[in-house]
Amino acid sequence: MSKKILVLLSEYGYWGEELIGPLSHFDDRGYTVDFATPTGRKPTPLPPSEDPDFIDPPLGKSVTSAETAALVRKIDESDRLDHPRSLHEWLPERPYTSDGNYLRKLEKWNNDLDAIRSDIAGYDTMLIVGGSGPIVDLANNERVHGLILAFLRSGKPVAAECYGVACLAFARDWEDRKSIVWGKHITGHCKEYDYKDGTGFVGADINMGPPPYPLEYILRDATGPDGRYHGGFGHELSVVVDYPFITGRSTHDSYLTGQKIVEVLENGLTRFGW
Repeated sequence: MSKKILVLLSEYGYWGEELIGPLSHFDDRGYTVDFATPTGRKPTPLPPSEDPDFIDPPLGKSVTSAETAALVRKIDESDRLDHPRSLHEWLPERPYTSDGNYLRKLEKWNNDLDAIRSDIAGYDTMLIVGGSGPIVDLANNERVHGLILAFLRSGKPVAAECYGVACLAFARDWEDRKSIVWGKHITGHCKEYDYKDGTGFVGADINMGPPPYPLEYILRDATGPDGRYHGGFGHELSVVVDYPFITGRSTHDSYLTGQKIVEVLENGLTRFGW
């Protein structure tokens, strides 16, 4: 039975393998894949993610094979990512409390969000691809949070990789402000993998130094006392399934993340990696 996937990418740079890995499984299974970005601009891979000679500082080795680099360049040079759906045009943004006629605007916002559920009825899951870019335009993006909540409220699983997992930590219902991953088991970019210098973004001539926040700490806090963050440091792979969430730690976990998404959709997998 054919499946349909929505893949969300940053416009400030995604890590190539974190798209290529899951996408290879989706393509092999004949899934339909749609892409979306915050404003509808074509996403661009982070340059180090298509450079086999780049040595990842925390790991002290190349994390991009020549084969993967070629696949990243191939999709970037194709027209497959040329026209992603714009979240800005698709999803509403919550009004400021100080806005005039706030109550009517809030009612409209809730109605518009409810209508999104009919838009996503044909999708089986969504995947948020990682890299440094999500730090800029996905992690604290209310439209991203609204989309995630729409999938969950429709009974659909949600997957995320690396810094894309930050979107899950920050997505929460406005009534209780509790993270949607509270009480769940998840993984994501661990502290040992953080750069001490060199965090950069596509389209911005900036070296932020280290990441602006340690994702591991955020995920540990977001899961609460009854959940758990799994860093898997010292283990080659770290992918966690705690339905309805599928999370991958970092670059080299991408292919396994895609495999587990397929197993969730086709085999009913609900737990893995913990």
